[in-house]
Amino acid sequence: MSVVVIVLPKLEDAKKIRKILMGHGFPQVFAYATASAALSEIREHESGMVISGYHLKDMYYTELADSLPLHFELVLLGSASTVSAADTGILSLTTPLKVYDLVNTAEMVLHQMERMAKKARKPKRRSEREDNYIKNAKVLLMERNHLSEEEAHRYIQKSSMDNGTNMVETAQMILTLLFEEG
Repeated sequence: MSVVVIVLPKLEDAKKIRKILMGHGFPQVFAYATASAALSEIREHESGMVISGYHLKDMYYTELADSLPLHFELVLLGSASTVSAADTGILSLTTPLKVYDLVNTAEMVLHQMERMAKKARKPKRRSEREDNYIKNAKVLLMERNHLSEEEAHRYIQKSSMDNGTNMVETAQMILTLLFEEG
């Protein structure tokens, strides 16, 4: 489950934002006054977001952003002038903070981070039988259509994308069609 880590120079401000988010159903929200404490917490979780001030007690937001693991997103919190001077590509919220903007941004970022983390977790392995379907389809395409192995693989790949099927299903269709012809 994704977490929200709030790190602001004034711990009281971070705790206020924590209370708002928890009141809106975010179960794991942590508040810190230093980036190093926030990074220690972040390392314990798979994905989430960090709401950070511009200048923290022990580093700037850019250093914190560079230190974040892959499935964490930083959202900069600051005045309009601070946010406009920030690096491009960094999500931001301006103060005074509107609860609606805070909650919607948190929901959007956490949903995106969870999807990315979930996608990264699921490397699907083919069975030996499935690999054989693809290999046999490539061999037939190479023999009948005079393709290289790479071209045959690309053909199966493109056909599967065009038809909205996976490569194994496409290979099975190719094998069926080519055996019926011959």
